Amino acid sequence: MNDEIQNDNLERLADQARSGQITRRRFTQLAIALLGTTALATKGTPVLADDGQLVFVNWGGDATTAYDSAFGQPFEAETGVAIRQDGSGPTEGAIQAQIQSGNPAWDIVDADPFSAEALGKRGMMEPIDYDVVDRGKMRDGFGWDYAASTYFFSYVIAYDATRFGDTPPTGMADFFDTERFPGKRAMYKWGVGMWEALLLGDGVARADLYPLDIDRAHEKLRAFKDDVIAFWGGGAESQSLLLNGDASMALVWSTRAKLLEQDSEGDIRFIWNDGMISPGSMGVLKDNPGGAENAMRFIASAQDPERQKVLFDLLGTGPANPAADTLIPEDQRRFNPVDPANFALQAPLDMAWYEEHYGAALDTYLGIVSA
Repeated sequence: MNDEIQNDNLERLADQARSGQITRRRFTQLAIALLGTTALATKGTPVLADDGQLVFVNWGGDATTAYDSAFGQPFEAETGVAIRQDGSGPTEGAIQAQIQSGNPAWDIVDADPFSAEALGKRGMMEPIDYDVVDRGKMRDGFGWDYAASTYFFSYVIAYDATRFGDTPPTGMADFFDTERFPGKRAMYKWGVGMWEALLLGDGVARADLYPLDIDRAHEKLRAFKDDVIAFWGGGAESQSLLLNGDASMALVWSTRAKLLEQDSEGDIRFIWNDGMISPGSMGVLKDNPGGAENAMRFIASAQDPERQKVLFDLLGTGPANPAADTLIPEDQRRFNPVDPANFALQAPLDMAWYEEHYGAALDTYLGIVSA
């Protein structure tokens, strides 16, 4: 396709976006399909007028409606700036493609902090404006240059209480002990939290986890792999493996562990001990169409403890703002991963380690689980 035809087709897409016939995100998707990411980044794209909204990209499912209820609708009511929820999943590669397109359609992303930091250091994310976003409304150690702490969840042990109710597991060593606790296990496909679990199960103390001894973790994985019935990739799959009786124990997200306990009426339970706390965060794409100023205002508004309590009610995520802890009813605090009593039993994932080592470690991990 020659340049003149390419330019004409690109301008037609831009006209459709300007008139509202297609969204900014759809414009970028079609432009990439038309030219390819590299060519689009070189050529650049027509400027689209600001349409007075922010596009917040999350991981879909229940999160989309929860974020809208907890954060989107209140922000629009107080500022007049609409928040459009996009559940297509802000993977590191997808964020990079948006930036390289030359005209990103996304504004704010629910990104892993280590991904936001890595991209930010390559000039693809806006630095968090801590004159607008309040560090004082974050837990110590959970604010980064290019990512603002938003919520927490944990990787925890869930177990079949009909089998182990009288002698439940007490930590990660029990997860890997199939003699005392018979049955198959389930683990997470993408490695995060699993390296820590493997090392804890091999006798490493929580305080000594980092820097992770990946070789030792993978040696443990190779020896244990035959006891793993499945390496799950999504929360629903992790639930079904326990509910169907395929696994007697599984390492699952704490948000799913809460649902498992409730849906099974206590036949499936979970423990916090030796859990791994994982922070979620918001980041802002460089040169985002809605503007960095409004994006930072949105992130600041999401720090409101009442709004974080709504997110806990809807998703079971732990609040990033400690002031929200006291808003959670006493009988629900056992489900909060960052409630002080639960936090003390766990270790937080080290975002700096993940930023530097995740890619190479994951390649080896996937090679083992798929062999």
